[in-house]
Amino acid sequence: MDGQFRVVVVGGGFAGLTTALALAHKRSSVSVVLVEPQEHFLFTPLLYELLSGELRTWQAAPKLEHLLAGRGVAWLQDRVTSINRQTRCLTTSSGRELSFDRLALTCGGVLQSFGVAGVTDHAIGFRTMTDLRRLQQLVQRLQTQTHPLQRLAIVGAGASGVELACKLADLLAGHALIELIEQGDDILAGSREFNRQQALAALQQRDVLVRCQSRVQMVAADHLTLLVQGQTETLPCAGVLWTAGLAVAPPLLLPSAPADPQGRLICQANLRLAEEEAIFAAGDVAAVPDKKKQQPLPATAQVAMQQAPVLAHNILASLDGEPLQDFHWNDLGEMLSLGRGQAAITAKGFTMAGPTAAKVREAVYLARMPGAGHRLAAAVGWLGEYLKP
Repeated sequence: MDGQFRVVVVGGGFAGLTTALALAHKRSSVSVVLVEPQEHFLFTPLLYELLSGELRTWQAAPKLEHLLAGRGVAWLQDRVTSINRQTRCLTTSSGRELSFDRLALTCGGVLQSFGVAGVTDHAIGFRTMTDLRRLQQLVQRLQTQTHPLQRLAIVGAGASGVELACKLADLLAGHALIELIEQGDDILAGSREFNRQQALAALQQRDVLVRCQSRVQMVAADHLTLLVQGQTETLPCAGVLWTAGLAVAPPLLLPSAPADPQGRLICQANLRLAEEEAIFAAGDVAAVPDKKKQQPLPATAQVAMQQAPVLAHNILASLDGEPLQDFHWNDLGEMLSLGRGQAAITAKGFTMAGPTAAKVREAVYLARMPGAGHRLAAAVGWLGEYLKP
């Protein structure tokens, strides 16, 4: 690498990939290395459309080599295992060592088991291309089998669980019962009321059984155990999908850095780690203060999308010795996929539901994909499908 400064970005999700591309575009004197073990960039809000076949893999999960070709970013397909903050050097799982002048930690979330036995061995998450393929295989198996009362259990009735339940109900079309399990009192806690009501109606229309106040105690290959009002219940099921929450697993920092109770690295408002000069963080791994609510910002795709340009700007400003910008989150609203060709949107007092909302949601997300060339190609492909008679 010939650049005067080396910036290493750890994690090729939305925040990381967008930051790497912005750095290379803005400053030719900076060498940018992206460290990401996965072959595909995956925009997770569109994972549901990949499951249902409403979008194609190349649109919502393009290969990193295609997105980075000719963009001035070196991609190292590896995983960072440890970071020495004092020597500014990191180590990867393959034993490679990389020095850096600035480091951006943009690692995504991983499945959070909450210590429930059997989750790691038997449940399927829904965050990666591997998860998608495992679920597609399960759906295909259920569609071709004729066993009565096949059941899929989805644990966690937040946005991911609700969106997944609606898509699976449409895909399976009576081949299996879908049960949505939530330990809280209601689905979509904290969501906009319009979207919550639309989601309830969508679940009812698809005969999805919602079990609230039900805590999972154990997951096995063919059943799970619930605690419901103090009573233990065994629920036979052909598969368990786990959307109950995300954990963060940043690489080992030496010496350790301050973190919140969820393990997220505590950042200043400018996205730089507390008590640190050379390391920044964004996305799921970063606990960034929300000054309006006096608590860290939510770990959502919307937050990561808005953090990326600020992160790129501040990394370059720090190299130049210039003042850094504070990140200010602009809450743009909430969009939910509620089955094939259905969605609900609440944004700035505006609400919409149905097929048009589904198309708006797809268009908005595709328009935010990293890389101008890919955005154009994805938009043309999407428009061609949309205009089909």
